[in-house]
Amino acid sequence: MNRFAPLLAAILVSFTTPAHAGETQVAVAANFTEPAKEIAAAFRKATGHIAVLSFGASGAFYTQLTHGAPFELFLSADAERPQKAEQEGFGVPKTRFTYALGRIALYSAKPGLVDAKGAVLKRGGFATVAIADPVTAPYGVAAEIGRAHV
Repeated sequence: MNRFAPLLAAILVSFTTPAHAGETQVAVAANFTEPAKEIAAAFRKATGHIAVLSFGASGAFYTQLTHGAPFELFLSADAERPQKAEQEGFGVPKTRFTYALGRIALYSAKPGLVDAKGAVLKRGGFATVAIADPVTAPYGVAAEIGRAHV
């Protein structure tokens, strides 16, 4: 994460406006919580300004933005919602960019249950599988799509 912190801190600098007295309101997809905290610390160290971070689901933030939420920066877990926000006039045109790429991972606290190919999903041997809510979280949608291919 350290390689991204200076870049995103510089981007945050470009969104700080004098009207907000050195604070930038940032909506952050929950899957980016820890890196965002690092970036906010680097931003504060580099500028003296504060990034006020709100963590949650990308879908919920999109809805909040369309209803007047005061976010100046939206770090979404998908590209669709920021694009839609821009098209609908809730974002600054031509400022969108991909800041990270994610990958679905299958994990178990039980050693040896999960292999690199996820064979456990085909053979069973587990009681539950938890995924993010596909209504509000892009990783939930990706998990459902992945399930369709099992």
